[in-house]
Amino acid sequence: MSTTSAPRPAGIAATLSTLYAVRFVFQLVWALVLILTASAGLGPVSITLLLLYPLFDVVAAIVDHRASRGTGPSPLLYVNMGLSLVAAIGLAFAVASGIPAVMVVWGLWAITAGAVQLIVALRRRRLGGQWPMILSGGISVLAGAGFIAGSVNSESVAGVGGYAILGAVFFLVSAVRLQRAARADGTGAVRA
Repeated sequence: MSTTSAPRPAGIAATLSTLYAVRFVFQLVWALVLILTASAGLGPVSITLLLLYPLFDVVAAIVDHRASRGTGPSPLLYVNMGLSLVAAIGLAFAVASGIPAVMVVWGLWAITAGAVQLIVALRRRRLGGQWPMILSGGISVLAGAGFIAGSVNSESVAGVGGYAILGAVFFLVSAVRLQRAARADGTGAVRA
């Protein structure tokens, strides 16, 4: 295969399946540690975790972009990388202002990144395994609005951990479905 040809859908599905499985593990561990440390307020551990999450998202988007070159969603993946970098920078400033500011920044990021995830997943439906990502993107938009609406009364960032656990479950379901789709490629099997 030459470096200029588009990757086969099975290869993309397999790479995305692995990426989503890694994201599942990262998000689950991240969320559990955040929830366990959230009662201490914005301490060094929770601040580090809050900054780490969007930076991990940038790395994941880079891996995703490399796997899916030539398939359409690449410009949106650049948007996602930019949004995640801006979120990390915004969170770095927001932690100095307190939990309500953190929740507003996190909410804005959840809305915008969720919208991008939704669009990318809709464009990737032919790969299979995208319905969990479509749902996750939509839920992220709604959760982000909830984070912003509730930011004034926020006393903990634990809710962000619950949001990440739900996202982790969607990544796991999508990883399993993509793995099945990758195996079925070329057999004419219907993928969802």
